[in-house]
Amino acid sequence: MEGPSLPRLLVLTSLLSCTTNQASLTVSPNSSQFFRWKSVSLSCEEDDSSAGWTLRRNTTRETRTQCGAGWGRSAGSSCNISYLDPVDSGVYWCESREGATSNTIKITVTGGPVILQSPVLPVMEGHDVTLHCKTKTPPSNLPAGFYKDGSLIRTEPTGHMTIHHVNKSDEGLYKCDISGRGESPS
Repeated sequence: MEGPSLPRLLVLTSLLSCTTNQASLTVSPNSSQFFRWKSVSLSCEEDDSSAGWTLRRNTTRETRTQCGAGWGRSAGSSCNISYLDPVDSGVYWCESREGATSNTIKITVTGGPVILQSPVLPVMEGHDVTLHCKTKTPPSNLPAGFYKDGSLIRTEPTGHMTIHHVNKSDEGLYKCDISGRGESPS
């Protein structure tokens, strides 16, 4: 006689895999505004190079195109644009094969005579930020007026302004103006 059958314990396991691969987009030189015909290098600084990060952009003419497909020269997870043009203005980011994305950076290219050089990445509260008003032709340290949201903040004799210990109230749209030379994009 057989004994009572014992219930079978069935254990199901599943493997949950989460990826933490991240990339950070960096720009060299570190600016969000550029003069036409200048060059720029964009790099996907990767935690894991196996993720296969590609640099992409959205401009007024194209959406989600990758470096090397009609613009830029791809070099691994970097992209070099030798001669910038206003049509290169737009939003840039890194994207992995799996669809993960990095931070985005907005780049403005102007054919005008003045740009406002400012850091491209978000600034941490409490840090100092220096804005430089640059002309296309030397000298580049001319007196400049700095504006936030259309209102003059102040005029600086050497063409640069430092905002000390930035906080939320410093957020806004900035531009600069050099008398006799012109105004930067915002």
